[in-house]
Amino acid sequence: MSGRQGIIVGISGASGAAIGVRIVELLADNPHYAVHLVVSPAAERTLNEEVGREALARLRAIAFRHHPHSNIGASIASGSDPIAGMIVAPCSIRTLSAIAWGQLDNLLTRAADVQLKERRRLVLLVRESPLHLGHLRAMLQATEIGAIIAPPMPAFYLGPQSLNEVIDQIAARAINLLDLTDLRTPAKIWSGPGFEGV
Repeated sequence: MSGRQGIIVGISGASGAAIGVRIVELLADNPHYAVHLVVSPAAERTLNEEVGREALARLRAIAFRHHPHSNIGASIASGSDPIAGMIVAPCSIRTLSAIAWGQLDNLLTRAADVQLKERRRLVLLVRESPLHLGHLRAMLQATEIGAIIAPPMPAFYLGPQSLNEVIDQIAARAINLLDLTDLRTPAKIWSGPGFEGV
């Protein structure tokens, strides 16, 4: 990776695939980090329906490495791999629950568990509404073991003028939650008032 640290982006099957796409795009532009991409089978369908048939191929092309969802022996499944953090965007309730209770039967949930055990940042953009008590308990459990729950809430006070601006703000906020010195998303990606505070 030529000295770059890895960041994992997992995309699961919840609605909101465009947010995951934007996060990968922003991270791929940063020379300090290398994007490791994991896409669930359900997410492949969601990407196709919500973003377009070419979306997955484009993500694979710009990511440093694309890891098959079923490959639990991939490098990112080990704590010895130099990973700086992980974002799951969007994060389905199934993926949230699997992470919360250690159901590690695929690479996405295994890589997330590795971040937790290594005390690295794990940001979960949980995408569901309304929520029942089981969903809330899964969020509580995930938080208690170290994850950051960050539902993709639009910041209407910034006055976005388009859906793309909403997506940009949510993606930038998720990346900034990794709290990495060399990874602050530039304000120029969204020109609305108040973006500097995101």
